Amino acid sequence: MKEIEAVWRIESAKVIAGVARMVRDVGLAEELAQEVLVSALETWPEAGVPDNPGAWLMAAAKNRALDHFRRAKMLEQKHAEFALQQEVSFEPDWDDDIGDDLLRLVFTACHPVLSTEARVALTLRLLGGLTTDEIARAFLVPEPTIAQRIVRAKRTLAEARVPFEAPAAAERAERLASVLEVIYLIYNEGYSATAGAHWMRPALCDEALRLGRILAGMLPEEAEVLGLVALMEIQSSRFKARSGPSGEPIVLADQDRSRWDQLLIRRGFAALSKIQGPLGPYGLQAAIAACHARARTAAETDWKRIIALYDALAQLTGSPVVELNRAVAVGMAFGPAAGLEAVEQLSAEKTLKEYHLLHAVRGDLLAKLGRFDEARAEFNRASALTRNEAERKVLARRAAMKGV
Repeated sequence: MKEIEAVWRIESAKVIAGVARMVRDVGLAEELAQEVLVSALETWPEAGVPDNPGAWLMAAAKNRALDHFRRAKMLEQKHAEFALQQEVSFEPDWDDDIGDDLLRLVFTACHPVLSTEARVALTLRLLGGLTTDEIARAFLVPEPTIAQRIVRAKRTLAEARVPFEAPAAAERAERLASVLEVIYLIYNEGYSATAGAHWMRPALCDEALRLGRILAGMLPEEAEVLGLVALMEIQSSRFKARSGPSGEPIVLADQDRSRWDQLLIRRGFAALSKIQGPLGPYGLQAAIAACHARARTAAETDWKRIIALYDALAQLTGSPVVELNRAVAVGMAFGPAAGLEAVEQLSAEKTLKEYHLLHAVRGDLLAKLGRFDEARAEFNRASALTRNEAERKVLARRAAMKGV
């Protein structure tokens, strides 16, 4: 059973993509693929897993599509388009353009006509092979809510007549931005969980990184794809150092950098080095992560370089969160007073009023300046605002310390 699930997790996106090219409907393609999975679950335990399970699944799914056309009395009109007059064999049958099919599936699942939540759920379902239960548990959402999002997403795509194709050049940049946003949202939820008992959910990060690597393989010259992959590779290198024995968060400055994964760092550097031309938002974030990765300690970090990179990032995004991160770098480069001054300039930002990290950063800078009563108040405020239990415990502990 576990072996079949592992095969499905690896091959499902290719199967759905290949069938979707035939039926031009991702919802129907997934239904047919799920029927094949049921068939595999029924036959493989006795007959054994085929030598080429991916080809078996693809062939069986194509036969299901043929059956669907027959039942709908559409085979006669469709045979010229799909050239599938003969039965599909169970021999290895990977189309030369399977990469193109996957690319079409990525752009379809992340189509801007869908809400962000729907894009995330559908991407994890179609491209990640995750069940609705797995997606629901990953995001701490009831399973029926996720199931409803996926059903509505498929219906929306069908009603909007979204074609199963990669976007034309004119709209490619916008559509690619939507794809990257979905992958990064999945990654971030795994890297720093919004809510729940766990500080990280590495499985989500692994899935996002896998999707990013696939996308980079299909679009090897897209700067922002490379930038996002570089960012995720370098960030992922810190996993073993980001939490303590009880799962408590360990901030970047306190991490044991000898535990950082050097292979992932090298992979990140390699992706970053392939970017041609000016860096976009993901490339700039990857460059910032690279600055941290090159430093043996927090003190040896090139903080002035990081400030310059944040300046460039702020110009591109206009994000107050970027400005907050820049303020942290200012505090490291020029002292806590300068950092606090930069944070105070953000105090009027409405989007940061209820952002717990604004208060956590302010508390840390106040503590470094010896203003402990004010620091405790900020840590208490941050603790009350976060929905992550592990993070709340750390912030509450800092608020309770005499010297913060």
